[in-house]
Amino acid sequence: MELKLQGKRALVTGSSSGIGEAIAKTLANEGAIVAIHGRNAERAQRVVDEIQKSGGKAAIALGDLSTIEGSAAVIEQTLKALGGIDILVNNAGGADNGMLDWKTASLEDWESSFQQNFFSALRLIQAIIPQMRTQGWGRIINIATGWATKPDAVMPHYAAAKAAMVNSTVSLAKELSGTGITVNTVSPGPILTPALEQVMRGVAKQNGWGDDWERDIEPKVITQVVPLSVNRIGHVDDIANAVTYLASPLADFIDGANLRVDGGNIGAIN
Repeated sequence: MELKLQGKRALVTGSSSGIGEAIAKTLANEGAIVAIHGRNAERAQRVVDEIQKSGGKAAIALGDLSTIEGSAAVIEQTLKALGGIDILVNNAGGADNGMLDWKTASLEDWESSFQQNFFSALRLIQAIIPQMRTQGWGRIINIATGWATKPDAVMPHYAAAKAAMVNSTVSLAKELSGTGITVNTVSPGPILTPALEQVMRGVAKQNGWGDDWERDIEPKVITQVVPLSVNRIGHVDDIANAVTYLASPLADFIDGANLRVDGGNIGAIN
């Protein structure tokens, strides 16, 4: 399938590792020119080098998106390197303070989570919409989480910030009706990253499951910890492929949607 992304200019936040890196590389493989964002120049440069080695085009945009100044710097670097932004993927975010709950998450943790997971995206959206309106085309894709629509007792501050992102996606899609700009959310389920593997290995050790990931740990994770219907845990490419399709002209009839890429974890109508 030809996704018609050749020459499109994309900013993927949080793309120096993990899901963001996979998204950036997949977009680049489809012909997009990608700005690799992160806070560590060495890690971002590694991704740029790997994309260029594979025949793609990429540049670096460094900055802390949890601050107004950092967000402005990222936009400035991206525009200078790419000349414009056709695709914005708001992937940066996370939870730096571990698995907090209502008892352990302070007000400062809540404020930090909203800055990191919601306002960081909002600042970039507000900055690039005028340009997208002028050119009459654009894609805004927000990366949320299954917890945004199916929260648990843990990580309430993170889930709430991502829920705000899902809600705002629908509102913004309505605001941009008829402009050629679509706005969608992708909500990942459990994706195998080094951080998740470390947590699950800790759970395995506590329960005496064994040390082998494929034989001992993954089967227990997808049946007992995070029940999935597809018989495997997710991988970063699962998210990257979904995002790349939504970023393409082929997805112009999808707007205001929340696409769950979660292996069947959330059994709900959405």
